Amino acid sequence: MAATIAYEDVEVGTELPAKTFPVTRATLVRYAGASGDFNPIHWNEKFAREVGLPDVIAHGMFTMAAAIQVVTDWLGDPGAVVEYGVRFTKPVVVPNDDKGALIEVTAKVGAKLDDNRVRVDLLATSAGQKVLGVSRATVQLA
Repeated sequence: MAATIAYEDVEVGTELPAKTFPVTRATLVRYAGASGDFNPIHWNEKFAREVGLPDVIAHGMFTMAAAIQVVTDWLGDPGAVVEYGVRFTKPVVVPNDDKGALIEVTAKVGAKLDDNRVRVDLLATSAGQKVLGVSRATVQLA
């Protein structure tokens, strides 16, 4: 399956549909099982606080994966992502309640590149704080 977005139809500044991802403690347990990352900072409040965190935090790779979903949903093809990188700036703190935390992701086309590729710049926040810095994906368009 190829990207459904045509290079000619995209301009620098084109905004992708924003998305919000809820994260609860149950989400973290499921992610730990799928990823094999059972670090106690992701499930044990007492341990997380002992190492200086405010509470249990989401896995960085979970946060990174949630953010790129905005891009793959827009593209219609996860295989069209050529390169993706982020810098982790703040943890996503996940309280032990029914609401948990929210990761809010916005993205826009930051540059048109050669060979029908574009750079997409992402912004991921949680509780009003930027959780991913310099988050960028290079994608192949039709």
